[in-house]
This record gives sequence, C-alpha cells and structure tokens, in this order.
Amino acid sequence: MSALITPQLVALDQNLGSDPSTVIRKLAELVVAAGRATEVEGLYADAIARESKTATGIPGGLAIPHCRSTAVLEPTLAMARLTPAVDFGSKDGPADLVFFIAAPAGADTEHLKLLAKLARSLMKKDFTGSLREAKSPDEIVELVTAVVSPTPDAAAAAATESAAADAAASAGRSADAISLVAITACPTGIAHTYMAADALAAAAREAGVELHVETQGSAGLTPLDPAVIAAAGAVIFAVDVDVRGKERFVGKPVINAPVKRGIDEPAKMIAEALAAAKNPNARRVTGGLDPGADSDEAGEHMGQRVKRALLTGVSYMIPFVAGGGLLIALGFLLAHYQIALGTTADDVIKGFTLAHLPPQGLLYFLGAVLFKIGALSMGFLVPALAGYIAYAIADRPGIAPGFVAGAVAGYMGAGFLGGIVGGLLAGVVAKSFERLNVPRWLRSLMPVVIIPLVASIVASGAMFLILGGPIAAVTKGLSSWLTGMSGVSAIALGVILGLMMAFDLGGPVNKVAYAFAVAGLSAATIDNPAPWKIMAAVMAAGMVPPLAMALATVLDKKLFSLAERENGKAAWLLGASFISEGAIPFAAADPLRVIPASMLGAATTGAICMAGGVTSKAPHGGIFVFFAIGNVGLFILAIAVGAVISALAVIALKRYAVKKEPAESQSPALVSA
Repeated sequence: MSALITPQLVALDQNLGSDPSTVIRKLAELVVAAGRATEVEGLYADAIARESKTATGIPGGLAIPHCRSTAVLEPTLAMARLTPAVDFGSKDGPADLVFFIAAPAGADTEHLKLLAKLARSLMKKDFTGSLREAKSPDEIVELVTAVVSPTPDAAAAAATESAAADAAASAGRSADAISLVAITACPTGIAHTYMAADALAAAAREAGVELHVETQGSAGLTPLDPAVIAAAGAVIFAVDVDVRGKERFVGKPVINAPVKRGIDEPAKMIAEALAAAKNPNARRVTGGLDPGADSDEAGEHMGQRVKRALLTGVSYMIPFVAGGGLLIALGFLLAHYQIALGTTADDVIKGFTLAHLPPQGLLYFLGAVLFKIGALSMGFLVPALAGYIAYAIADRPGIAPGFVAGAVAGYMGAGFLGGIVGGLLAGVVAKSFERLNVPRWLRSLMPVVIIPLVASIVASGAMFLILGGPIAAVTKGLSSWLTGMSGVSAIALGVILGLMMAFDLGGPVNKVAYAFAVAGLSAATIDNPAPWKIMAAVMAAGMVPPLAMALATVLDKKLFSLAERENGKAAWLLGASFISEGAIPFAAADPLRVIPASMLGAATTGAICMAGGVTSKAPHGGIFVFFAIGNVGLFILAIAVGAVISALAVIALKRYAVKKEPAESQSPALVSA
C-alpha cells in the first residue's frame, strides 16, 4: 500500500489564494502533479461539490476539504500551511492548516480507515501544534505517517491511554447516570463522520457522561449493541445523510443536527441530549423523515422537502417504467402493434401455451407475454410514485397508505397527478403522528398498524370522496390537450423541454422535465401517443449536451485542456446512453459558455422530435433502446443536428466571448520547496 502523503504533496507557508475554491484548486494541482489523479478539473469539481454541501472549516484553524472522485487514482493527502489563513467557514475564524483528502470512487476499506485516523487526529491539539511547528515537508510527512500508520508500540500506548481515560471517566459517574448514544455520518464518510464522533466522545468524557458512538462512514460500520441502545436515555444524530437502521432508535428522545455541529459544538449537543432525556415532551425518533433532513438546524424549508419527496417518488418509480416500457416495446417488436388492441394479449396468453401455440407462431406468443408483463409493470407506476412520495415524507409507515392512495388515484382515473396528491397526503397524515406522545406499550404498534391504517383511511378516503374526481377531470383535460397538440404548439413544448433538459444537466430543472415525461408514459396508447412523443423529445434533448461537448473537443482541440479532451472521449458513450451528466465537467469549468450552447442545441432537438412525431416507449437507454423508438431515423437526425449546433456554439463562444487563458498556458501545478 503506497504512502498517503509524500513531500511533493506538502506546501508550507505559501499563499495559495484568498478563498477556499482557489486553495482547493491549487491542492488538486498538487495531487495531479504527483501522479495521483488524472485531471485537475474533475477532482476540483468533485471537491467543490462536496464543499458546497457543508463548509469544511473546523475549530482550531483547520480545514479538511475532501471528496471521492473518479479522477483520483489512489487515496491521497495534500497538506498546506497557509500564509495568510483562508476562511473555510469555521465559527472561530480562518484556517491556516488545510488537509485535502482525495479518495477514489471505489477506495478500499484499509485506505479509508487510514484517512479516518487522520481526521480523528486533527482533533488533537498536540498533533496540530506539531504540524504548525514543522520545518519541512519531510517532517510533515513523518508526523502524518506516525498518526495513520503508528508503530505497534505507539499504537499500544495510545490504546492504553484511551482505556485509562475511559476508566477514569466511568469511575466518576453515579450508578443512575444517563447514558447516550450517537450516530455520525456525512456524504463522503471520510472526515466529518469521524471527527464529529471524536469531538462528541471527548465532550461526553469531560462532562462525565457515558456515550457510545456509531460511525456510519466509509471505513466500515460496527452497529451499536441493542442493549446499549435500549439503556440509552437519548440519541444524538449528527448527520448529513440518511441514518442507517434508524428504526433501532424509535421512541428515544433525539437531538438532530448537521454533522458539522458535532465538531463545532459537541458540548452543547451533549447538554441538549441530557436535557431531552429528562423531558417527557422532547422530540423523539419515529418512522418519519431522516432527522438530518427535517431538523430545524438543517434549514430545509417546505418547498425543498416537497421537491425532495417528489424526486424520491420518481426515482423509485422509474424501474417499473423502464422495465415495463422496454417489455412493451419488445412485445411490439415480436407481435406488432395489433397485440395492444383490446384484449388481444390477454386472449393469446389465456388461450394458448408453449405446447399449443397461436396460428401466428412462437414469436407472436412470446410478444404477447412480454407485452402483458410490461403492461402489468406499468400498472405500478402511479401506486409506486405515491407510495414512495409518502415514504420520503414519513418513512416506512407512509409506504402502505401511499401505495393504496396511488391505487385509488389510478382507479379514479386521476393518473400521475392523483398519485402525487395522494402520496403527499398519505405522507403528511402518517408524518403527523410523529409528535404524539403515546404510551410505551403502544409505540411498537404505531408504525406497523395504527399509522398505516389511519393514513390509508384518510388519504384514500379523501381521494374517493373529494379529490379524485376533480383531479381526474384535470388529467383528462391535460391528456386531451397533449393528444391534440400539433404544429406550433408541439414544437414550442419540444423547445421548452429541450431547454429544461440542458439547463442544469441532471439538476432539479432537468429532473422536472424528465419526471413530467416519465409520469405520462402510463397514459400512452396507440390512440394517444403524445406521452411517447414527449418522452422521445426529452431523451433526445438530454443526449445532446455530452455529445456536443465530445464533438467540440474533436473539432477544435486547442480550446480544451487535456483533461477536457479525455472527458470528451467518455462523453461519446455517456451521451449515446442518455446520461446528461457527461457534460458536467465541461459546464463546471466554463458554465457561462457551455450551458447556453447546450441549451441551444437541446431546444432544437426537442423541437425536431416533437414536429416529426418521434416516439419513445422507453424512459431511458438512449440509442441503445432503438427498438423502442418510433421513427428512429429522425430521432438520430434530431440528436445529430442539436449536437452540431451546440458544438459550434460552444466553440464560437470560447473563441470570441470573454477570452480566457488557453488551456495549455494555465499556471503550472504548485510544487513546494
């Protein structure tokens, strides 16, 4: 296993810029210059994306920007001692010590454990003090290596010291003292997870409180003993992601906060947990939303929560639609469109067997079977959408009432709009039970019997008695409007969908357009092909940005860095597969030129598809689901036209709009003395 840090990865007492993004870019350059990553832009983009979720400054003048990236070849530490210090968002001021932790997307557990050791060591003042006094990069490397890979004697001494501290703290506790448990977790699971755990443990030790912490990070997970959880008076969730196994803590008083608060204010969190353990009205863990998401501290407002619930529902619904749509397309391929007329497929399946084939032969019979399986799969579209919207709001107790409300929406003819309304209603009703202070003997029945029962009655009853009829009328009107679209109105819709698909390349706007297309597929028939047309326009437009960037890197290589040209090679396949995110490295490096150019080509493609009546029965797959595309020749032509337009536009913008340094003349990577 190669060393995590080398002298080449250390920059001492240097000015790397005045803001975190500049410092991170310089450190990314160090990593690439050391041959431990393939490209600066990709690594920089991943690190900045992680930085945007939570500031990485921590108390003590420290910062630990970190990320997982496909650009990283092996787990790496790059360290800088800054002059002057730079504000990374810590409450106590700017950071002068910065450790950039870069891990490959598939880093092995042993390497990740070493990175976790480093993160924990940064909480120790004697270690950071030694880093500030070090005279050379070699001394820094020696200090870090001693921490992440200590000699057996040093490791034994550290274990003895830790055991002695725990014993001393335990001796000072009374027999009836309250114990606590905690979960720490962050998106990458490399640094904040373990630093928060150690900060909370240190604060608890200082307060004389027994605390058991479960770190849900990349270095593996050792679940808390159920007996420890049962004995705990309260639980602390210092997390930025979903808590794994949250049901283990149902009924416990809970303190929720982002993981960074566990580092910044561990003593306050311990005190709050102790107070919650003594408060009968304290907030408790239920089957509701993940604590890291719905806590006040997380700052997520109602609109964000609704958007997240809708996107969750769509993400869980897509496998039903993807499988169902492709099976229907295969059924058409083998048995032609007649198989969808009336009860033809049912009659074939029920009236014939493999031993007694219909007159049309084996392929026709298999086509009928595939078509029926696909149709049944598509039948789950609305229930799955509603069920998982409710799940996103109320966790497991919301699934059953959500599915039932979705089934009712389908029965009433309310379609995907009814599924959305029913899922939201079921989730809100199930979620409303969270703050009820029920007797302990009743708590185990709440998530499996009482909440699903009451939420199903309320949500489905409302759909039957009040909401279903009006929503069905709206759905019917929308379907009629889409079916009747032609000429200018169809082209305008294609333009709008194309602009949305290219606006943020897999972001919220892109997802709204995609969700609109996918959700309508269940209403598509031979007599109503409009949803298939919309799906084709969305898929074709989403393929344009990565293909356009790939083409641009071929047409004018000198406008792109070596890393961008390498990304361009991968973008051919990503674009052909309908993975819009293939253009993100280009947009991250040059958004003001790449995004407008992408939108221009995608809008053109969407308009051509809608004008030409191109259809897609598959919600994903790009050119590889050609058999599910109606008028596949025009589909390919529309994509090609859009890609050429975007490629030429981005080349023109890079040449003539807001000149920047040529890729080859960018400043060389920083190498410390």
